[in-house]
Amino acid sequence: MKPVNSAVHPAAKALWFIENRFDMSMTLDDIAAHAGVSRFHMTRVFDVRMGMPVMAYVRARRLSEAAKRLAGGAGDILSVALDAGYGSHEAFTRAFRDQFGMTPEQARDRKSLYGIKLQEPFIMDKALIDIPSPHTLVTGQAICIGGLSGHYRGEETAAIPMLWQKFGPYLPDVPGRIGDPHTTYGVCYNQSDNAIDYIAGVEVSPDADLPPEFSTVRIAPQTYARFVHTGHISGLRATWSTIWDKWLPESGLRVKHAPFFEKYGPKFNGRTGEGGVEIWIAVEA
Repeated sequence: MKPVNSAVHPAAKALWFIENRFDMSMTLDDIAAHAGVSRFHMTRVFDVRMGMPVMAYVRARRLSEAAKRLAGGAGDILSVALDAGYGSHEAFTRAFRDQFGMTPEQARDRKSLYGIKLQEPFIMDKALIDIPSPHTLVTGQAICIGGLSGHYRGEETAAIPMLWQKFGPYLPDVPGRIGDPHTTYGVCYNQSDNAIDYIAGVEVSPDADLPPEFSTVRIAPQTYARFVHTGHISGLRATWSTIWDKWLPESGLRVKHAPFFEKYGPKFNGRTGEGGVEIWIAVEA
């Protein structure tokens, strides 16, 4: 099986880095270093490709997530401010007012996001990969995946890296974890025409005593078309698009209405986004 390895635009690497480290401190130098370009190069390429300065995007994304929390009734504004990267209530209020034309208190009192122009995640490149399908057919065993889940419509899937960031602190000690201790799974399930549920998790015993915020999904034994994506994780969207729009239709395989998943093995490095990902899609045997 020939793995997929497509060139990734520096702006796409920057987007993945930003979304995957959303509540951590980051500078322009950090973002540029991850993308493998100079500070000047990153400034220019992000602005040209995305239509706004990179650090303005970081600020707008953080403030937008803060606005969602406030509209949802967050009680401690200082806590929201600190999570958004601001060291004081005053600094957060100034930035919030500049971004949305209202104070954090006003946003919380409204209990609605109506009329607030949020900065949602930019979508990474999904151009199709022009090589023959690299899949192999494999038999998968029954597994149960436990972890944090989210519901995503259409382009909202760009926010999935934030779900992985939230799941990260649980990884050292997930109750009832079994299987390879260095492997994680991103499972897509409950698919509809315009939405999916996605769980970031690990293999667990079906009777594991998991935290109340966890969800589980059981995957039956079945035949899969397995694809391997290499290169940076920010190019994964292009691989997914090519699988659905090109490789599966050309293969003649019939896709089953069943969960499909990403498998992040021991070689995958969550800090750098390198190391490769397997994509498993259930097909008729």
